[in-house]
Amino acid sequence: MNDLYIQGVHIDWNKIPVNSYLREIDAIKGLEELIFHNSITFFVGENGSGKTTLMNMISGIYFPDSGEILVDGKHVEIRSPKDAYDLGIGMIHQHFKLIDVFSATENIALGLDKKQKFDLKEVRKKAQAICDRYHFDLDLNQKVYEMSVSQKQTLEIVKVLYRGANILILDEPTAVLTPQETARLFEVIRNMKADNKSVIIITHKLHEVLEISDRVAILRKGEYIGTVDTCEATENSLTEMMVGKKVELNIARSAPVNPVKRLSVSHLTVYNREDIKVLDDVSFDVYGGEILGIAGISGNGQKELLEAIAGLQITGQGSSIEFYERGKENQPLQLVGKTPKKIRDAGVHLAFVPEDRLGMGLVGSMGMTGNMLLKSYGKGASPLTDMRTPKKMAEKVKEELEVVTPSLNTPVSRLSGGNVQKVLVGREIAEAPTVLMTAYAVRGLDINTSYTIYNLLDEEKKEGVAVVYVGEDLDVLIDLCDRILVLCGGKENGILDARTTTKEEVGLLMTNLRKEGK
Repeated sequence: MNDLYIQGVHIDWNKIPVNSYLREIDAIKGLEELIFHNSITFFVGENGSGKTTLMNMISGIYFPDSGEILVDGKHVEIRSPKDAYDLGIGMIHQHFKLIDVFSATENIALGLDKKQKFDLKEVRKKAQAICDRYHFDLDLNQKVYEMSVSQKQTLEIVKVLYRGANILILDEPTAVLTPQETARLFEVIRNMKADNKSVIIITHKLHEVLEISDRVAILRKGEYIGTVDTCEATENSLTEMMVGKKVELNIARSAPVNPVKRLSVSHLTVYNREDIKVLDDVSFDVYGGEILGIAGISGNGQKELLEAIAGLQITGQGSSIEFYERGKENQPLQLVGKTPKKIRDAGVHLAFVPEDRLGMGLVGSMGMTGNMLLKSYGKGASPLTDMRTPKKMAEKVKEELEVVTPSLNTPVSRLSGGNVQKVLVGREIAEAPTVLMTAYAVRGLDINTSYTIYNLLDEEKKEGVAVVYVGEDLDVLIDLCDRILVLCGGKENGILDARTTTKEEVGLLMTNLRKEGK
């Protein structure tokens, strides 16, 4: 079994009935054959190109009417996830399949036969051996609701390894991980490869593809474009294969024109639920017609900063957030103490991409139009609800961000993770706010859509919108933003001119808190 890996997938469309649901899935139209070769294979493609759909077929979640899957050179039939497990195939999904109130050990025991399921002592012993072997930092007695995203992902990996998986499929495994957590995950993947495990990874992060993969398979609108050796690939060449045309990976940053103060934050202090100070006396201004970047290592107060401005965090004594409305620049509105709805009605919008895209921000059972309409529900139900405006907004978002969806009324829960995110971010941009705050706006998006978002933010800036951008990529922060506010330990550690600063300077401020008076 040392050479165990999926060697290929073949779909014979001639044998698939005309009325089969498979023919309605745009993501796999035109897909006939895929051949895999190496131990670590990455799948790349635009959002909705069919990556997750294909892997769901391999892992037994979807069952094709026709076609072939080869495992260890032999034709196999996978009709359910159990069949996949029996063949040594395990999939770690974007949205984790865990019971929050159960411990790690109890979650691992779920799905085992009755004899194994109730012998938690033995389950814990075997699971701990797996953790020790691959150097997983996981407390098997900890409840899932107490875990970080990285720990939950680790638990999902332990679950499939416990069931004897030799082939692991990871769907967007680094989408919500910090760079440090990503580095640890990659080390685990390398260890699994050394242990003769085969790893298939679905991702949009091309720099990660080039760092760890052996080969890269490209999908475009459900069609298999080709497989290339990583050593012969570049970000530009992969992007061109994904999109079908040459894409300029350049951010068109315009110069600020007549900047006008829109926000003035003074002495902002925020405590979390454990009464720990997460923001400490932060002060800065935001101007219309500029993009202010927020840099910092994950967990240094970026999220809390935007939430405080949006009215979602309780601020400490002495905190002040003044909003300068268009046409009323001489009458600043104090946002501290205002409800999130009043702040939003004033024109301050927060587009935050949460770890659970459907659990926060969008209603999964509703389509794009319905999710655009959500903001008006607070005004009270009415038989005369205006559907034309949200429909136009939905059409605009669908066109500009190329959202892949059968219709505007298709439940967003049926869309790919990346397309869900496009709806989430696009909704905020389309509402034309005075201040637009974005956190992790391109997390989980393909590279082509990411650059579309960057350019849309620059267009908002040209319209006089004050844009606040929280991002993880320092190169993007420097190329996109006009100024960069650096947070370290919850403190404002410097504001830099993005046009003249360097990654080294930003990184130094992110990791080293300035001494008072410096």
